[in-house]
Amino acid sequence: MQSLSSNSPRGPPAFGPYYDNHGYQLENYPPGHIVNANAYVPYPAPYCPSAVPQYIPTVLTHTSTPAAVHLQPISSSGIVFASKAKKIVCVVISIGIILIGAVIAAIFLWKFGNCPNSGIECGTSGTCISATNWCDGISHCPSGEDENHCVRLYGPKFILQVYSSHNKSWYPVCQDDWNDHYGKIACKDLGYNTFYSSRGITDDSGATSYMKLNLSAGNVDLYEKLYNSNVCFSKTVVSLRCIECGTMTKVNQLNRIVGGTNAAPGEWPWQVSLHVQGVHVCGGSIITPEWIVTAAHCVEEPLSNSRYWTAFAGILRQSVMFYGSGYKVQKIISHPSYDSKTKNNDVALMKLQTPFVFNGIPVCLPNPGMMFEPTQLCWISGWGATYEKGKTSDFLKAVMVPIIEPWKCNSRYVYNNMITSSMICAGYLRGKIDSCQGDSGGPLVTKKDSIWWLVGDTSWGSGCAKTNRPGVYGNLTVFTDWIYQQMQVMFMFCL
Repeated sequence: MQSLSSNSPRGPPAFGPYYDNHGYQLENYPPGHIVNANAYVPYPAPYCPSAVPQYIPTVLTHTSTPAAVHLQPISSSGIVFASKAKKIVCVVISIGIILIGAVIAAIFLWKFGNCPNSGIECGTSGTCISATNWCDGISHCPSGEDENHCVRLYGPKFILQVYSSHNKSWYPVCQDDWNDHYGKIACKDLGYNTFYSSRGITDDSGATSYMKLNLSAGNVDLYEKLYNSNVCFSKTVVSLRCIECGTMTKVNQLNRIVGGTNAAPGEWPWQVSLHVQGVHVCGGSIITPEWIVTAAHCVEEPLSNSRYWTAFAGILRQSVMFYGSGYKVQKIISHPSYDSKTKNNDVALMKLQTPFVFNGIPVCLPNPGMMFEPTQLCWISGWGATYEKGKTSDFLKAVMVPIIEPWKCNSRYVYNNMITSSMICAGYLRGKIDSCQGDSGGPLVTKKDSIWWLVGDTSWGSGCAKTNRPGVYGNLTVFTDWIYQQMQVMFMFCL
């Protein structure tokens, strides 16, 4: 299935893209072999990574032993020299023991004594602050980490919630005295440099406590104006949209990635094609005019340098992209816990040098509190191969695939416990419909409450459209906080 790169009629550049079998495993069966889905052989054990990373200790491969020892008479001076040598060895050993003890103590303190008395550490600086100082409107950490993740959008209605350090909980913001000015501030704190709308809606979450504005607080930070209250006179809470996202005019129900028809204009407006030296390598999803979500395995070495990459959006055909300028990538951020062997945490961000200017619409990131059905119907799209080991498609294609419950995908007849919480299986166990090589990084989306949400990014699989080998996608619901954190950091850096 999806590999690091894709085939192309134009051939690969000198340094890539190339096939390196990233999650793309060939499984050959005898000619004429009929596969029975109910009696399918268990997933081959050699393909299953260990549940716990295995580390190989460094050991000596052999010990040299002298063949013979010739004893020589030892003079008195030799005895003195031997005695001194013994003392030196003892001193060296003692120093070594002391150093080892110090290292162990340091590790122990780092592990268990970083922040005593329930303090919280400020990122990598090592500074400890009280938990009550987080999200209080005042930066206590050297880099302001304590004020970076204090606001979020919750559920399919984009309900604005603010974290209370005093109560150590999230609360919806009451609409009383709220206006667009405060909405713009909250969007900036989320990492957006855009603002779309702010309105009051009925809160159906069952909340009995709210964050309210204290207008008499004067000209201070927004979060210093907020206080916890059990009363909301308007009986409505703030619904905040920082960007217009997730809208699309129509969906062609007959499209396929493997063996189907082409996408029509206006479909999948968030889909991008990511090129290296004029060759389509991976797909991606627009989440803001400046940010793209793709797969981390797409940007592994030797393709980790942002200057190699160009993004194309709003164009359905690859042959047309060859004549366009595209958008250059400024920065690539791979998830720090990405594992190239297991494809765990297979997600990356690309920040463009200049924002997209076109009529397309970004896809919405899934908010905390989003509830998807175990077999939620989703769509995948891309320019990947239409059959296993085939060439990339010239036309953008898409197909509907249901999410497969984790327990089914992890059964010994499918992926045998290879699927982690940061992965989603989607497709059909009977095969025939699937994403394929060249679709990597592209979107897995679903429609809920009339909005299209980015559920996953195309990650890996075994072959294309094979029985009991569905596609595997990065679980974007797990990565949303990390994505917002990166956007916040870059936004603050650019101010």
